[in-house]
Amino acid sequence: MLMRTDPFRDFDRLTQQLFGANPRPSAMPMDAYRSGEEFLVHFDLPGIDPETIELDVERNVLNVRAERRSPAPEDAEMLVAERPTGTFTRQLFLGETLDTDRIDASYEAGVLTLRIPVAEQAKPRRIQITGGGGDRKEISG
Repeated sequence: MLMRTDPFRDFDRLTQQLFGANPRPSAMPMDAYRSGEEFLVHFDLPGIDPETIELDVERNVLNVRAERRSPAPEDAEMLVAERPTGTFTRQLFLGETLDTDRIDASYEAGVLTLRIPVAEQAKPRRIQITGGGGDRKEISG
């Protein structure tokens, strides 16, 4: 259903351990699972303005982009800045069994939720078989 890959994630962790700095904002944590006839993905995006969230799908690759801006005015003197700001991106490689034309997205309480239906051709179906004597049998597939 979903292939999880982020080639830069391990490199970022190593860089952070070696140099004590994070060269880019950390990836958006997510949960993904199948429930019935749909696939659900939840991204943690606290403090993100929903207007800055961009979603697009191209050839079964889902791109998620969101931006968190600093709440402090530009002329303010920052005393502590621990919350990451900037642009956050994530790519998901979706399987052929998902209907990417019918993705539903919602954002509530800092969580972006995507509902992706399972494609009709991937759902189990019954196939009728006719025998030589005109008898019909159904087989689950």
